Amino acid sequence: MSTIAMTLEETIAFLDRDFPQMNAGGRPYRLEAVGPLSARMRLEGGAQHLRPGGTVSGPAMMALADYALYAAILANIGPVGLAVTTNLSFNFLRRPGPGALLAECRLLKLGRRLAVGEVAIRSPGSDDIVCHATGTYSIPPER
Repeated sequence: MSTIAMTLEETIAFLDRDFPQMNAGGRPYRLEAVGPLSARMRLEGGAQHLRPGGTVSGPAMMALADYALYAAILANIGPVGLAVTTNLSFNFLRRPGPGALLAECRLLKLGRRLAVGEVAIRSPGSDDIVCHATGTYSIPPER
Protein backbone atom coordinates (compact mmCIF):
# COMPACT_ATOMS: atom_id res chain seq x y z
CA MET A 1 0.00 0.00 0.00
CA SER A 2 1.61 3.27 -1.07
CA THR A 3 -1.16 5.78 -0.40
CA ILE A 4 -3.13 6.68 2.68
CA ALA A 5 -6.91 6.94 2.98
CA MET A 6 -6.91 10.01 5.25
CA THR A 7 -4.48 12.90 5.49
CA LEU A 8 -2.92 13.98 8.77
CA GLU A 9 -5.51 16.74 9.11
CA GLU A 10 -8.42 14.38 8.35
CA THR A 11 -7.16 11.81 10.83
CA ILE A 12 -6.74 14.46 13.55
CA ALA A 13 -10.25 15.79 12.86
CA PHE A 14 -11.73 12.29 13.14
CA LEU A 15 -9.90 11.57 16.41
CA ASP A 16 -10.92 14.94 17.87
CA ARG A 17 -14.55 14.36 16.91
CA ASP A 18 -14.91 10.70 17.89
CA PHE A 19 -12.47 10.53 20.83
CA PRO A 20 -12.45 13.94 22.53
CA GLN A 21 -11.79 12.27 25.88
CA MET A 22 -8.18 11.56 24.85
CA ASN A 23 -7.39 15.26 25.02
CA ALA A 24 -9.75 16.28 27.82
CA GLY A 25 -8.25 19.06 29.91
CA GLY A 26 -5.67 20.01 27.27
CA ARG A 27 -3.96 18.32 24.36
CA PRO A 28 -1.43 15.84 25.75
CA TYR A 29 -1.68 13.52 22.71
CA ARG A 30 -0.71 15.05 19.39
CA LEU A 31 -0.65 13.16 16.10
CA GLU A 32 2.37 14.49 14.20
CA ALA A 33 2.49 12.37 11.05
CA VAL A 34 0.70 9.64 9.12
CA GLY A 35 1.98 7.74 6.13
CA PRO A 36 1.64 4.46 4.31
CA LEU A 37 1.42 1.89 7.12
CA SER A 38 2.75 4.35 9.71
CA ALA A 39 2.03 7.12 12.19
CA ARG A 40 3.92 9.22 14.71
CA MET A 41 2.28 10.53 17.88
CA ARG A 42 3.64 12.65 20.74
CA LEU A 43 2.61 12.60 24.36
CA GLU A 44 3.36 15.87 26.11
CA GLY A 45 3.71 14.19 29.47
CA GLY A 46 2.49 16.26 32.38
CA ALA A 47 2.14 15.64 36.10
CA GLN A 48 -0.94 13.46 35.45
CA HIS A 49 1.24 11.04 33.43
CA LEU A 50 3.90 10.50 36.10
CA ARG A 51 4.25 7.73 38.62
CA PRO A 52 6.11 7.90 41.92
CA GLY A 53 9.78 8.33 41.16
CA GLY A 54 9.16 10.96 38.47
CA THR A 55 8.92 8.75 35.42
CA VAL A 56 6.15 8.53 32.82
CA SER A 57 3.81 5.78 33.97
CA GLY A 58 3.21 2.50 32.21
CA PRO A 59 -0.49 3.24 31.69
CA ALA A 60 0.39 6.55 29.98
CA MET A 61 2.78 4.74 27.61
CA MET A 62 0.17 2.03 26.99
CA ALA A 63 -2.44 4.63 26.03
CA LEU A 64 0.07 6.36 23.74
CA ALA A 65 0.94 3.11 21.95
CA ASP A 66 -2.71 2.07 21.51
CA TYR A 67 -3.74 5.54 20.30
CA ALA A 68 -0.82 5.71 17.82
CA LEU A 69 -1.68 2.27 16.46
CA TYR A 70 -5.33 3.27 16.05
CA ALA A 71 -4.33 6.49 14.25
CA ALA A 72 -2.06 4.58 11.84
CA ILE A 73 -4.85 2.14 11.02
CA LEU A 74 -7.43 4.89 10.49
CA ALA A 75 -5.11 6.90 8.26
CA ASN A 76 -4.68 3.83 6.09
CA ILE A 77 -8.25 2.45 5.96
CA GLY A 78 -10.34 5.58 6.47
CA PRO A 79 -12.74 6.70 9.21
CA VAL A 80 -13.75 3.35 10.71
CA GLY A 81 -14.59 4.17 14.30
CA LEU A 82 -15.47 0.58 15.19
CA ALA A 83 -12.02 -0.83 14.52
CA VAL A 84 -11.14 -2.19 17.97
CA THR A 85 -8.11 -3.41 19.85
CA THR A 86 -8.06 -7.18 20.24
CA ASN A 87 -4.57 -7.61 21.68
CA LEU A 88 -1.74 -5.47 23.05
CA SER A 89 1.61 -6.56 24.42
CA PHE A 90 4.17 -4.27 26.05
CA ASN A 91 7.85 -4.49 26.90
CA PHE A 92 9.08 -1.70 29.14
CA LEU A 93 12.79 -1.48 28.34
CA ARG A 94 14.06 1.68 30.03
CA ARG A 95 12.78 4.22 32.48
CA PRO A 96 11.85 7.43 30.68
CA GLY A 97 12.30 10.71 32.46
CA PRO A 98 9.41 13.11 32.90
CA GLY A 99 8.23 14.98 29.82
CA ALA A 100 7.39 14.21 26.24
CA LEU A 101 7.49 10.82 24.55
CA LEU A 102 7.33 9.97 20.84
CA ALA A 103 5.57 6.88 19.50
CA GLU A 104 6.56 5.61 16.06
CA CYS A 105 4.03 3.11 14.75
CA ARG A 106 4.53 0.72 11.87
CA LEU A 107 1.79 -1.55 10.59
CA LEU A 108 3.14 -5.01 9.87
CA LYS A 109 -0.08 -6.34 8.35
CA LEU A 110 -3.14 -4.48 7.16
CA GLY A 111 -5.72 -6.96 6.00
CA ARG A 112 -9.45 -6.76 5.44
CA ARG A 113 -10.31 -8.00 8.96
CA LEU A 114 -7.12 -7.62 11.03
CA ALA A 115 -4.34 -5.10 11.41
CA VAL A 116 -1.12 -5.89 13.26
CA GLY A 117 1.44 -3.27 14.20
CA GLU A 118 4.32 -2.37 16.43
CA VAL A 119 5.09 0.83 18.30
CA ALA A 120 8.47 2.06 19.52
CA ILE A 121 8.28 4.76 22.19
CA ARG A 122 11.30 7.00 22.77
CA SER A 123 12.14 10.22 24.55
CA PRO A 124 12.57 13.01 21.96
CA GLY A 125 16.15 13.20 20.74
CA SER A 126 17.05 9.70 21.93
CA ASP A 127 17.50 6.54 19.90
CA ASP A 128 16.83 4.37 22.96
CA ILE A 129 13.43 2.68 23.00
CA VAL A 130 11.76 2.98 26.40
CA CYS A 131 8.71 0.86 25.51
CA HIS A 132 8.02 -1.54 22.65
CA ALA A 133 4.44 -2.58 21.96
CA THR A 134 2.75 -4.87 19.50
CA GLY A 135 -0.95 -4.85 18.87
CA THR A 136 -3.75 -6.32 16.83
CA TYR A 137 -6.96 -4.57 15.81
CA SER A 138 -10.13 -6.10 14.46
CA ILE A 139 -11.55 -4.21 11.49
CA PRO A 140 -15.32 -4.44 10.99
CA PRO A 141 -16.36 -6.19 7.75
CA GLU A 142 -18.37 -3.24 6.44
CA ARG A 143 -16.30 -0.13 5.86
